[in-house]
Order: sequence, then C-alpha cells, then structure tokens
Amino acid sequence: MIQRFIELGEGYSDLYELIEVAKSNQHRLLHMMALHSVINGKDVTSLIVICTPTDPGKFQPLYICREGIPNPKVTPNKRFDLFNETARTLDKQVIQLSVKPSTEFAELDLFYQYLIGILRLNHYIPPLQ
Repeated sequence: MIQRFIELGEGYSDLYELIEVAKSNQHRLLHMMALHSVINGKDVTSLIVICTPTDPGKFQPLYICREGIPNPKVTPNKRFDLFNETARTLDKQVIQLSVKPSTEFAELDLFYQYLIGILRLNHYIPPLQ
C-alpha cells in the first residue's frame, strides 16, 4: 500500500479545497485531523483529511494544509472552526495530536515519513504491507 501526503498549501484559501475534498469524498473519508506544533515560539496547526485506500491500486491519500493555521487551543480562529464544523456535518470528530514541526527535519519528505509513522503507530492508517 502506498500512503502519501498531498500538500494543498498552508491553510489560507486552500483550506476551502481541503474541506471540499472531505465533502466530495464522504464515502472514502476515514479521518479528519489537526496536528499541533510550535515553530519559532508560534503555535501552529496542520489540518489533514485522510481517505481510505483506493481499490484497486491501494493508494491512500492524506491531504494536508501544513502549519499555516494558528493552534485553536491558543488562538481561536474561524478557519479551524470551519474545518471542525465540516467534520461534525460529516459525522467525524477532529482528531488532535501534538507533533514535531516540519522545520526540525532536513527535508519535507522526512517530516511526512515521521507523520506516517505516528499515524500507523496510533492505528489511524493501516500498517505497511
């Protein structure tokens, strides 16, 4: 199985695309997540939509708006509220985790491998097959 992050942006106008991905893929929607980090003393959040793997092909997309939204626990904001409301509309809860920021990794691919490891370890996505 191939599990890959598809980065849409940092969560400004691309947040609407992330929400549309969730709505248009309701039949495949597995999880909606918020990953909280701290970059240079600033609390930020990445929003993720995880779909079930394709059949055939076994490709599992993880759509992400990376580290561009203020952490809603520190700074309440409309962008997170909109994502959270979409999750409720789709009968999902936003799963929230704290993770290292992407700036702690030499390459973005290493950051995404780290996140995939966390998601597999916590059984949010299937293990490597």
